[in-house]
Amino acid sequence: MNIENQAEEDKTKNQNKLTAAVLPVLLVSVFIIATCGILYELLISSISTYFLGSSILQFSLTIGFFMSFMGVGSFLSKYIHSKLLDQFVTIEIILGVLGGFSAFILYLSYSLTENYHLIAFTLISLLGTLIGLEIPLVTRIVHSYASLKDTVAKVLSFDYIGALLASIIFPLLLLPYLGTMRTSFLIGILNLAVAAFNSQIFRNDLTRGVWKRNISIALILVLLAGFIYSFRIVSFFEQFVYQDEILVTRQSPYQRIVVTKWHQDYRLYLNGHLQFSSADEYRYHEPLVHVPMALSYNHEKVLVLGGGDGLAVRELLLYKDIQQIDLVDLDKAMTDLGQQHPIFRHLNKNSLTNKKVRIFNEDAYKFIEKSTDIYSVIIIDLPDPSDPGLGKLYSREFYQLLQKRLAIDGIVVTQATSPYFATEAFWCISHTLGNVFTTIKPYTVYVPSFGQWGFVLASNKQNKRLSKNTVYTIQQMLKTQPMRFLKPQIVPGLFAFDPDMAERPTPVNTLDTQILVQSYEKSLRNWE
Repeated sequence: MNIENQAEEDKTKNQNKLTAAVLPVLLVSVFIIATCGILYELLISSISTYFLGSSILQFSLTIGFFMSFMGVGSFLSKYIHSKLLDQFVTIEIILGVLGGFSAFILYLSYSLTENYHLIAFTLISLLGTLIGLEIPLVTRIVHSYASLKDTVAKVLSFDYIGALLASIIFPLLLLPYLGTMRTSFLIGILNLAVAAFNSQIFRNDLTRGVWKRNISIALILVLLAGFIYSFRIVSFFEQFVYQDEILVTRQSPYQRIVVTKWHQDYRLYLNGHLQFSSADEYRYHEPLVHVPMALSYNHEKVLVLGGGDGLAVRELLLYKDIQQIDLVDLDKAMTDLGQQHPIFRHLNKNSLTNKKVRIFNEDAYKFIEKSTDIYSVIIIDLPDPSDPGLGKLYSREFYQLLQKRLAIDGIVVTQATSPYFATEAFWCISHTLGNVFTTIKPYTVYVPSFGQWGFVLASNKQNKRLSKNTVYTIQQMLKTQPMRFLKPQIVPGLFAFDPDMAERPTPVNTLDTQILVQSYEKSLRNWE
């Protein structure tokens, strides 16, 4: 009896030792695969936004389809009855390869095919199904070493912690410092590392465990080569997207910056959207800057929101009575280019190194909220309201904050997208400004690279120039300040809108509704 008890006790001790050795391996695997799963969702959402715009739509669809197919994977896991470790390692190998090349596949489909949506959906469905298979299999494996209560608690805890880590490191570290392509290869390497590590630890319990370990290591080396040469791969695909010679690429925490050249035409793209062409940017920046400057009674202190390229500031520095220009642009990578890169320094005439200019790399909304300065002129040169982050800078609440920072006889101007291609969005911006300021006046110019473009002026009632004699005041200024595009004779036409761009009723854009973003995205879909 004592011998039997001793044997049973030894068996229990061995089982406890085995459990103590195995559980950490499996739980660390859960942590890594959970991190990778969320990273794939964020990665594909970001790439689709980069190519297609409409961030809310892309993130919503990607996450929604991912979750749905994870459910499919979880359902299918019940049909796996044996060799759970083998199946788990095999799934990790497949997932590592498919996920590691996911950015490559999406860049390839967008650059060289017309089937991006189909390929992206197929990729999401495959990745989602494989990710959905992982946790149920690991849970069943862990359950063989621990009670159900402990298994569920530990697996889900590590799963949720991994998801939290992914949501933090993706926007703060991976995207800004590695970019989408390198991040994709890195996530794939992590999945393959899980496969290799488990193959080594459980090699005696696996069918062809050593082979699985070796194939995982070989595939890690393939993805590592992709990781090392990822910038060349991205440059190759971007050459198809942009056609022209690519001179500069930067991935900041906020956007993908690309500068191209064709003959003597330099173009700036942010997340694939054209921001300016050096061939005709003056037709945009002269009306943006000189129209409000002509109508302002005082030029002492000017605020520019956006405009990190320095081109609007270049126009402002023509006014010798300006004492201070505050430029607020969220992206330091953009203002660094404007200050340091030879192309931008040539185009903006070194405007961002002028001693009158102060640069603030902050969110414009937060800057205005905490600012105590009063400005004679506020120039809003922000990207179009393509997502809520930008839409809030065209909201009634934001304009109410601006009003507090504007001199009593000061003037505000904002770029307001195209009154032809995005008519409702343009008039929504105009009506939102009109809901806050006493006087508004929209105007429009033709910029060959963009088509018909629009701006809106706004002021309080103390500025009589905007409500009376607007055209005459601007014409008088232009007689003393010659421009390349703006001439006295074309000023009346700036304030004339053709019937197909005529004012129409729209709601006011607020932080709560973000109706402007919806309207803008609708106009893009109509024209695409």
